[in-house]
Amino acid sequence: MSRFPLVVRSAAVFVVCLATHAAAQASDPLGKLDPVNRFTVDAVIDSARAAGLPWAALRSRALEGLSKGVDNRAVASAVRRRFTHLKDARAALGQVGDDELAAAAELLEGDKIKPEQLVPFRGAQRSRSPLVAFTVLGDLLTRGVARDEAMSAITRYWQNGAGDADFMGLFRGVESDILQGLNPGAALQNRVREFPGRAPSSIKPTPPTGEQETPNA
Repeated sequence: MSRFPLVVRSAAVFVVCLATHAAAQASDPLGKLDPVNRFTVDAVIDSARAAGLPWAALRSRALEGLSKGVDNRAVASAVRRRFTHLKDARAALGQVGDDELAAAAELLEGDKIKPEQLVPFRGAQRSRSPLVAFTVLGDLLTRGVARDEAMSAITRYWQNGAGDADFMGLFRGVESDILQGLNPGAALQNRVREFPGRAPSSIKPTPPTGEQETPNA
């Protein structure tokens, strides 16, 4: 009796197994992690979910690493770090939305800012989210503005009632000045003077010629 049908059946089973494995990975991208590091990532995500933290941000962090071909162990370490930053952000900000916490945690990544520098944004009302402020802060840092200068400007804008449009206007102005050759710090100082509220204390606006500066009430 020929063994050919058995070989064909074995090959068919192998192909089905491969297809099943591929389908499982497609439905669960974290399946690309080895068992040990997958356990670590799942455990951290479960801890975040139990603590009421944005666990989806941790999953995204893992998927980002996998998409870039990062080593499994490094992916798990990055997820643990982000979890720590999320906890630090929650401690500093109190009850804010998941997007705000995720943005704040990203700022804490790499020691861009310190947790205590988030405290002025604590207790932000739902009607006034600091999400855009955090996003603009990150963009300013990326473009070379010194941390303390950027943090001071963003914090004072926030304390003086700036809205999303004000923060975006600040960023666009700074970016424009940098593209025209101004150094990042000078570009920031140049643009904060345009804000109608009180400027950061380290950057005192100069009144137009012929006018006197009106003292704060």
